[in-house]
Amino acid sequence: MNTLRKTLIAATAGLVAVTGFVAPAQAQRDPAYAAARANGTVGEQIDGYLGIVTGATPDLQRMVNDINIRRRAVYAEKAQENNATLEQYATTAGCQAIARTVPGEKYQAPDGSWQTRTAAPPERLPICP
Repeated sequence: MNTLRKTLIAATAGLVAVTGFVAPAQAQRDPAYAAARANGTVGEQIDGYLGIVTGATPDLQRMVNDINIRRRAVYAEKAQENNATLEQYATTAGCQAIARTVPGEKYQAPDGSWQTRTAAPPERLPICP
């Protein structure tokens, strides 16, 4: 098992609590986020951040930027606690966020394309735990 995969697995334990808090809590506070997720305007990226899939507007871009700024702050803190780089931790977050998508939601596949989640497991990076 390579070092990156070991680091990603080690970071996963703390990450579940973090991403379980960041995305759903944001969705509960912001109906616009929940709506954008449900209608496929935004989706989870493989790098751990939220991306705009289609229909970018200034308001949507502000919302996505705000969520991503908060995610980055949490990832940076948790990466330091887990002796991982920010990028390693964010990638692990992306693995987990994509795994938690539900049918109808958008996510980024390993090839960079946007996919719509079906009942089947989503395509994820080979390094995902």
